[in-house]
Amino acid sequence: MGPDDSFDAVRAIADAILYEGYLLYPYRRSSGKNRVRWQFGVLVPPVWAQVRGLNGAGVAGSAESWRQQTECLLEPAGETAIELRIRFLHQQRRQVLRRADDGTLSPVDSLQDGPRLELSFDEAVPREFDVRTSAAELLAGEKRVAVTVPAGEEREPLPGGQVLIERAALRATAVVSATPCETPFPLLRLRCRIENDDPSTPADATREEALRASLLSCHTLLAVRGGAFVSLLDPPRWAEAAARDCVNEGAFPVLAGEPGSRDVVLSSPIILYDHPRVAPESPGDLHDATEIDEILSLRTLTLTDAEKREARATDPRAAEIIDRVESMPPAALSRLHGTIRAPRPSAGPGSVTVAGVEVSKGSRVRLRPRLTGTDPQDMFLTGRTGLVEDVLLDVDDTLHLAVTVEDDPGADLHRWYGRYRYFTPDEIEPLEAS
Repeated sequence: MGPDDSFDAVRAIADAILYEGYLLYPYRRSSGKNRVRWQFGVLVPPVWAQVRGLNGAGVAGSAESWRQQTECLLEPAGETAIELRIRFLHQQRRQVLRRADDGTLSPVDSLQDGPRLELSFDEAVPREFDVRTSAAELLAGEKRVAVTVPAGEEREPLPGGQVLIERAALRATAVVSATPCETPFPLLRLRCRIENDDPSTPADATREEALRASLLSCHTLLAVRGGAFVSLLDPPRWAEAAARDCVNEGAFPVLAGEPGSRDVVLSSPIILYDHPRVAPESPGDLHDATEIDEILSLRTLTLTDAEKREARATDPRAAEIIDRVESMPPAALSRLHGTIRAPRPSAGPGSVTVAGVEVSKGSRVRLRPRLTGTDPQDMFLTGRTGLVEDVLLDVDDTLHLAVTVEDDPGADLHRWYGRYRYFTPDEIEPLEAS
């Protein structure tokens, strides 16, 4: 296993996770949504976390904890080699200093020198740590790896002063282990626990101070040679109980890479499905995967020159977005509009029989989504009622029901532009007409 080959196929989606929410449109420091940052996979100092009740799994509604745990299933085969890559962002403080007439430097909020604008603002740099091991080594005992980054400081000269960049030291530990599962075929439960070990952040520190000693957007990539991972979303029947027993804290492991492959897992702080990918039409990261590239690109083009100038001064990644959107040719922008990846209309009578009841457009149903093999978000729809909008076939001729959720306040809007939830006939329960 080479140092890069294992994860090349998933780097695009992993980078999208790493920078999710890093800066949000309009990418300016003055925007309210960019005042509270770092929302996913935040591993804070343990003392600071424990005082606030952030235990290993965090608290309801919180994405912050002092540790993160991934458990996934691995079918070993012969000499099973395992590689883990721990990835996160390291916050650094970017402070602008103005030079007085006597040569002394003092911190300022901004510095204007001709056309150049510099702003004081926190940014972040990516960090990666690799762990190489084997199933045999882990079965003999857990492996502990220190994850450390020294403090750092750089100075960038400016005509009227300088920029001071400061980074606090980071200390964490990765604990990797494996245990056999009680299954009819050989199966291992692979665990990777990452713990923030920072000893210096006081319990009464502000969140901004604690973030300087935190691992941000923390996630893990796992690769195997001589074996295969098992999907936790859609495991084989013989491994279903083992999949249910996996305990994941602040992490959601899914199969990654090309559909059908089982040699890489992405354990993300954001809920994903198996084999996630970035749309091929996307020209680059916009740091907001809940939005549409076309909308964000068009909105960015509408920023005033002053707003673009502030965005460029806010962060180098914001400057990159502004420059990319402004230089995007019409053909590239047009590719963001109108791409369809959806089921085609059924050529049949537009109905399906479920439990002896004919279900068609306008039928009311109760939703019973499977807990495996589907969109993980569907678990929140269990028991709710919906209205069938159409009966469709996908490219494999599998029947799907296009449904709007009845108590969804946006149902009329979803119906207007054709954004539905899709369920197979065995995931719905027909309801009598009311």
